[in-house]
Amino acid sequence: MTTTGEDHTAALTGPLWWARWRSAAFDVGLAVLSAGECAAEGISFARDAGIPVAAGIVFGLVAGSVLVLRRRWPIAVVLVSIAVAPAQMGYLMGIVGLYTLAASELPRRIIGALAGMAMVGTLIVTFVRSHQDMADGSLKIGDWLVPVVAITTSLGVTAPPLLLGLYVGARRRLMESLRERAYSLERELQLLAERAEERAEWARNEERTRIAREMHDVVAHRVSLMVVHAAALQAIARKDPEKAVRNAALVGDMGRQALTELREMLGVLRSGEGLERRAQGVPLAAVGVAAAVAASRAAGGGDGVGEGPCLAELEELVGQSAAAGMVVALSVEGDVRLYGAEVEQTAFRVVQEALTNVHKHAAGAKTHVRLAHRGGEIAMQVENEPPPEPSSAASVRFPSGGNGLLGMKERVTALGGVFVSGPTEAGGFRVSAVIPT
Repeated sequence: MTTTGEDHTAALTGPLWWARWRSAAFDVGLAVLSAGECAAEGISFARDAGIPVAAGIVFGLVAGSVLVLRRRWPIAVVLVSIAVAPAQMGYLMGIVGLYTLAASELPRRIIGALAGMAMVGTLIVTFVRSHQDMADGSLKIGDWLVPVVAITTSLGVTAPPLLLGLYVGARRRLMESLRERAYSLERELQLLAERAEERAEWARNEERTRIAREMHDVVAHRVSLMVVHAAALQAIARKDPEKAVRNAALVGDMGRQALTELREMLGVLRSGEGLERRAQGVPLAAVGVAAAVAASRAAGGGDGVGEGPCLAELEELVGQSAAAGMVVALSVEGDVRLYGAEVEQTAFRVVQEALTNVHKHAAGAKTHVRLAHRGGEIAMQVENEPPPEPSSAASVRFPSGGNGLLGMKERVTALGGVFVSGPTEAGGFRVSAVIPT
C-alpha cells in the first residue's frame, strides 16, 4: 500500500515502491541523516548502558536507517521511533515518521493511536530523564516544573508534525478529488460535444430532407401541369388557335406561380426562418410555404400572392387539373371548418401530390377527390380509375424521383396521422390519409 501522498494517478517510474526517482533520493537522504543522528546518540547510549561504543553506533545506524521505509511502512517507522525513544535517539525519525503517518491514507483511529503512543512515550522519557538530571545535579529546576517540561517537550515533538501531516494529507486528497472531477467534467464536455455534433449532423440531414420535400411539393405539381398543357398546346396549335392561346396563358400563369413559390422557398433558406422554427420543435411538415409567406410578408411583400396553401384552395387545385384535361370530381363531407395551418397545409399537399402522380402515371384517368370533416380528424382520399389508351397529349414522359409517396407519408405521420396508398382492385390507384385536428 502506498501511503506517501504522491499522486496515485501518476505512472510509477521510480525504483521499488517509489513513484519517482526524486522521491527515492529524498527518502534516502533523510535516512542517511537519521542514521547519522542515531549513531551519534548511540555513543552516549552505549556509555550509559555499559556496552561497547561500536555496538551503540551500529544499533543507531540500523535504527535510523529504518526511515527509508517511511513511504512503504510508516507504521513500522513510528513504532521503531517509539521503541528507541528511551535510548534518547531517533528524534528526526520520530518527527518525519509522524508526519508521513498523518499524511497517509490510513484510518484516523490508527493514526491517532500511534500519535498518542509517541506522545506518551516522549512524555515518560522526558519526565524520567528530567528527574535523573535533577538527581545528579546537572539540571537545577523545581520539582513542580518537571511535568511542565515533560508535557511541553512531548507536545512540541509530536503535535507539529502530526498537524502538518493531517493538513498536507487533506489538501492532497482535495487536489486529487478536484483533478478527478476536472477530468470527469472534461470527459463529459467531450461527450456532449460529440453528441452535439451528431445532433447537428442529424439536423442538417433532416433539413436537407425537408427542403427537398418542400421543393418537390411546391414545384412538381405546377411543372407537371405545365408539361401537360405544353403537350396539348403542341397538339392543337394549328387546329384550334384560340384554345392554344388559352393553354399558353395557363402555362404562363402556372409558371409564374411556380416561380413565386420557389422564390419564397429560397427566401426561407436565406433568412433561416425555417431552421429557427425547426430548432423550436415545429414538425417538419409544418415548415414550408407558410414559413416562406411569413418571411416574405415580414420583408414587406404583402401583395397576397403566394399565400400558404389551405383547404379553401382545393377547388382551385382541382380546377387546374381539370383545365389540364383530367376528368376529376371533388366531393366534401361534413361541416367545413378551419383547422391549424399545419393540418390544412399537409392536407392540401397530400391532394396536390396525389393529383400530380395521376398526371404523371395515369394521364386521362378519371379521378375522385374526397374530403371528409370529422369530429377530431380530417380525412382525404384521391382515387383514380385505370387510365385510358394513351393519346398524344397523355403520352408525355415525366421524370420521377420516387419520393412523392414517401414525402406524403412523412408529412402525415409528422402530425400523428395515418397514410395508406396502393393499387385498387379495378386497376387504379388510391391515396388515403387521416390527420388528427
